[in-house]
This record gives sequence, C-alpha cells and structure tokens, in this order.
Amino acid sequence: MSVVMEVTITTPALLFPAISVLFLAYANRYLAISKRTRELHSVYNKTQNFFAKKQVESLRKRIRLIITMQLFAVMGIICCVLTMGLVFFGLQLMATYTFLVGMLLIVLSLLISMWELLISTQALNIELQDIEGGPVSLQKK
Repeated sequence: MSVVMEVTITTPALLFPAISVLFLAYANRYLAISKRTRELHSVYNKTQNFFAKKQVESLRKRIRLIITMQLFAVMGIICCVLTMGLVFFGLQLMATYTFLVGMLLIVLSLLISMWELLISTQALNIELQDIEGGPVSLQKK
C-alpha cells in the first residue's frame, strides 16, 4: 500500500512568503559579514592584531556557509515552482516527490544557517577575549 500526499497547486505557493523572509535574513547576514570583513581588514592592516586574524578566518568560513545556504534555498524554491507546474500538468506523483526534494533543500539551508550561527557565536567569543585581554582558546571542528 502506497501512501502519497496529494499536493495541490497552492501547497508550494504557501511557502513563498516564508522564503522571502528567509532570503531577507540571509542577505542581512551576508551584508553584516561583508561590513565586518572590511572593518577587520582595516584593523589588521594597521595593527597586525592576532584577534583580527582569527576573526577573518571565522568570517571566511561563514561567508562560504551563507553562500551554500542561499544556494540550497534557491534550489528549494525552484523545486516548489516546478511542483506547481507538475501539478498543473497532472503529474501528481512527480509533483509530490519534487515538493519533497524542495522541502529537504530548504531544511538543509536552515540547518546550515544554524551551523553558521554557532560559528558566529565563536567569533563573538574571540572579540570578548580580546576585550578582556585573556588567552584565546579556539576549538577546531
């Protein structure tokens, strides 16, 4: 016995408002990191500060993660649009699986977003240690 969810043409369309908010959040993260990178570049060129260098390493990884999560989200949106087309042409089973792939891609994007958030927290700890004048303990993952 096969149980397959019936996807209507409005099912993937329900995600479009959420996706726009998601992309706004991703774009804001990217812009904030771009600004911080420019600031750190200036600080490092003037001071050769160890903490600034550690921040740059963190920012490089975060930029890669943000680009990856944006790509997964875009592929998820494309799958949602394809799902609407497949439903329109009466290809229900294919539409259901395409919608499932789209949802998985969006979930992957959100999981990568959580990973980037954890790295962001580590970067803030580096800043706080610099302010406190304490030793830096960075855990490699």
